[in-house]
Amino acid sequence: MTPSATRRSVLAAAATAALPSLARSQGWPARSVTIVVPFPPGGIADQIARPLAAHFQAAFGQPFVVENRPGAGGNIGADAVAKAAPDGHTLLLGSTGTLCINEFLYDRLPFDMRRAFAPITLLVGTPMVLIVNPARPWRSLADYLAAARASPGRITAGSAGSGSALHLTLALFNAATGTDVQHVAYRGAAPAIVDLIAGTLDSMFDSVPHALPHIRAGRVAALAVATASRLAVLPEVPTFGEAGLPGFVVSPWFGLAAPARTPEAIIGRLHAAASEALRQPGYGGRLAEIGAELLGGDPAAFSAFLEEERRRWEPVIRAGNIRAD
Repeated sequence: MTPSATRRSVLAAAATAALPSLARSQGWPARSVTIVVPFPPGGIADQIARPLAAHFQAAFGQPFVVENRPGAGGNIGADAVAKAAPDGHTLLLGSTGTLCINEFLYDRLPFDMRRAFAPITLLVGTPMVLIVNPARPWRSLADYLAAARASPGRITAGSAGSGSALHLTLALFNAATGTDVQHVAYRGAAPAIVDLIAGTLDSMFDSVPHALPHIRAGRVAALAVATASRLAVLPEVPTFGEAGLPGFVVSPWFGLAAPARTPEAIIGRLHAAASEALRQPGYGGRLAEIGAELLGGDPAAFSAFLEEERRRWEPVIRAGNIRAD
């Protein structure tokens, strides 16, 4: 066989192998699509996933159903998606934990986090804010740091549990400032902020979407936001950089992923539809109104971002010997 004939044979074989994937993508969606949210209903994850499902349903003409499958820091729901057929009919609303850092927090995962998923797009970030009980004497980050350094281990900060984003933000803060703010783990952010309002706790890092109603009502006081620039929803609150801690930017995020080996054509269509949703006032606009940061980006950018996040958080977790509850 001549070289040219060999090359034609190879190309023909490759084209034949690609036909099933192409056929699957052209016929997609053939039935209802499930978006697995690996967290309990009613939280910020639902506020991201459910309106997005409605947008997808209108765009693609098939039902998109949100299924909450909480447990094990999101690993139960993520595992279900990792093991689903890679045909575009099962998707994951992934997070910093489920797509990035749970491999460092758990002794063993039932799936290979780095290989189990096909990233589609980042959706939103939920920037962190340092909040304190308003009866405490701290009116600025400088006040808070001075008190923390004067009495190591005396100031308390609640979190949503060991290994949660709130806990990791506190660990990063302690490392960046040389302080020893005492971590107090709760079963979720809601009971932590209840104790903060009651005065049982001194402080906590919380996501802006969760803390915003309490800040606006005066039940807690915000000292600084962990963003590169001030937030439109909290224009009076300085960034950590402005308050004297440059580079302290922390925004746990959510993104959309599919099982690995899902056809690229399906991934591309989902990315385009999600990008359009983020531009719509009814979706992206409403998320921005509650303090979320609109992110977006194509699958390649999302993959690169995941690697950056792993490099950022692994040393924090290892240095603090942090394990998930």
